[in-house]
Amino acid sequence: MTTQQPNTTPNRPKPTAGMRHVALFVTEFDKTERFYVDLLGMEVEWRPDNDNVYLCSGNDNLALHRAHKGQPTGPQRLDHIGFIIDDIDQVDAWYDFLNHHQVKILNKPKTHRDGARSFYCFDPDGTSVQLIYHPPISGS
Repeated sequence: MTTQQPNTTPNRPKPTAGMRHVALFVTEFDKTERFYVDLLGMEVEWRPDNDNVYLCSGNDNLALHRAHKGQPTGPQRLDHIGFIIDDIDQVDAWYDFLNHHQVKILNKPKTHRDGARSFYCFDPDGTSVQLIYHPPISGS
């Protein structure tokens, strides 16, 4: 006679509060930090040493870790990171601002079929950054 084992799969926990942290290995460490601080307005939250800095926007945390030549960083599968814009008109204002500061822009702002509006640019280390108004999660 076999006894049936009770189902030991735990119940799904409550939903997460969102993806609020991204960590990047960067080779252009100082330029990349200035991009996120000086242009995107993030603030330095913590600098444990000269090779690591944690930036905060009030809602999100971005960690920059200096990648040294020859240091294995593992296979990178990141497509892009995104910053939420609360007002659809501000997407174009961000485009103009970053374009004025000679940030490499991938495309002009466009409105998507779901009502979102966005564009992409590159940070100094080559990470694709999306600035997006997305109605379900934007403030207005």
